[in-house]
Amino acid sequence: MKKVLVLYYSQSGQLKSVMDEIVAPLSRCDNVQCDYLKIEPETVYPYPWPFYAFFNVFPEAVYLDGCPVKPLEAEEDYDLIILGYTSWFLSPSIPITGFLQSGQAEKLFKNKPVVTVIACRDMWLMAQEKMKKLLAGLGAHLVDNVVLTDQGKSLYTFVTTPRWMLTGKKDAFWFFPRAGVHKEEISASSRFGERLCNALQHDEERSNLPLLKNMGAVNVNGKLIATEHIAHRSFLIWSKLIKKAGPQYSKGRNVVITIYAFFLLTLVLTVVPLNMLIRKLISPFRKKALDKAVRYYEQPSGR
Repeated sequence: MKKVLVLYYSQSGQLKSVMDEIVAPLSRCDNVQCDYLKIEPETVYPYPWPFYAFFNVFPEAVYLDGCPVKPLEAEEDYDLIILGYTSWFLSPSIPITGFLQSGQAEKLFKNKPVVTVIACRDMWLMAQEKMKKLLAGLGAHLVDNVVLTDQGKSLYTFVTTPRWMLTGKKDAFWFFPRAGVHKEEISASSRFGERLCNALQHDEERSNLPLLKNMGAVNVNGKLIATEHIAHRSFLIWSKLIKKAGPQYSKGRNVVITIYAFFLLTLVLTVVPLNMLIRKLISPFRKKALDKAVRYYEQPSGR
């Protein structure tokens, strides 16, 4: 009997829908026990997010200051672990980070093959780089990565995603598309569960090699790589300033957050579109370097 541990933390429910699709074939798989568990922080985070609550967790997310989480009712030994997470400020969500920094995670993940599953806007590269380090610190083996991103164009999601997070509304409005991953893409993610079922039947997980390669598990938008690197460097600077201004929800922190919000809005309206245009124009001259970067970030699953 093969044992699979499926873990996730989802606020809006979108990631859970993805995980449900992946888990369904596994739950029907012969000789496979699938334990499907939600990671729960001891202090619940709000959804939809109030504006200042949303930005008050910004520094902690960026610097991987995980929160305390409730212990899982899990067994001690699994053949495969599937970990679903969302990106908060180009980092794994705080509850996911908190769990991976726990003693229980250290016992569960050591020497285990891990498949990560991400559902987010469209910028997840830095979050996955941090995830790689967290998993390596636990002695786990990252064998695959599945990424589902929002259906709207990148510029549109600068509006639709914050609206969704701050109001709970994800419907289409004006000329903006519906926020979130397309329903058809979510449904199609069941193919990953089917492939993992087959792999488990043939002991392929023991090789610590990719199980979902060439299945369209991850597709990197090369034009966003440089943008994400720039954004992450900016996040590191601003999150440090916000953190130094005071503890969460303090007056000092909220003042700096207000300044940062205006800075971010100005950035999105001016610098970001200009940077994307410049990157598009110079991309033909940097094709080799860009292709190399895309191949790196698409590992281990590739196309």
